[in-house]
Amino acid sequence: MRKVAWPAGLALLPFLAAGPTRVLGQAPAVPAPQLGRAPGFDNPPTGTPEPAPRLPDGTPNLGRVPGEKGVWNVRYVFDFGDRVVGHEVAPPERKNGPNPKLPGSRAQPWVPFMPWSAAVYDYHIRNEAKYDPEGYCLPPGGPRMMVTPYPMEIIQIPEQKRILMIFEGATHIWREIYMDGREHPRGDSLNPTFLGHSVGRWDGDTLVIDVVGFNEGSWLDPIGHPHTDLLHLVERLSRPSKQTLHYEATIDDPGAYTRPWTVSWDVSWAPGRELAEYICQENNRYLNRLKDDFGQPVIGVK
Repeated sequence: MRKVAWPAGLALLPFLAAGPTRVLGQAPAVPAPQLGRAPGFDNPPTGTPEPAPRLPDGTPNLGRVPGEKGVWNVRYVFDFGDRVVGHEVAPPERKNGPNPKLPGSRAQPWVPFMPWSAAVYDYHIRNEAKYDPEGYCLPPGGPRMMVTPYPMEIIQIPEQKRILMIFEGATHIWREIYMDGREHPRGDSLNPTFLGHSVGRWDGDTLVIDVVGFNEGSWLDPIGHPHTDLLHLVERLSRPSKQTLHYEATIDDPGAYTRPWTVSWDVSWAPGRELAEYICQENNRYLNRLKDDFGQPVIGVK
């Protein structure tokens, strides 16, 4: 096990442009407080909440209903330390983008850092999270997928006992959750990957997903909370109404934190929308201007 998630990338900086094709590195068309979101893309649901739909067998339907269009508007959460259950930071005080003057790990005593993980977090703050792997078009891992602000769909296939999550952004990835009662692979059979190995089950109306087998090529969040390959993630997804998906993740990583900690937030439903094509590697101009800590280009001629 390596102690530090490798620093390759840059912050997921202003990158959303209105329209079906979004270009990383393009200046945002929104004010700074909405960094990382297209206009209107993360609005909370309005109107009277409707009951959550269900599949024919009574299982909660976490996706579309027949004959309708819609996607989940994955919201932008820059710092998971602002969303720790029991220690939620008020919206006006939440971090919205890179800033080297932000307070470091000492301002988050509720995050159970180890000394090395606190130092890594503080380092990423000082250099404005410019080594974020997702900025290099590498996949986000674990709960980071649920804060990369592009549309997402959940497709349940009960006859095959699996669930698919398809993300427009985050390098246009998909995720498979096995619902057939299998266990995680063990030993060398568990090949570490960006997304890990996911098995799920229903606990009443809540989908509980157990995930292990992560590599160390991602960050937990855009600001740079690190993790190791010992990360064990337990996610809980529920749909209290048709317009809202509630997401909760318990982060248990004995290589980086002294005890488990839990984050949560809601994701809004956007009716009438569909996923669009997004190619992260296309026209990623920010990388051409990125310099390392010694003032040298990260890519290209040194």
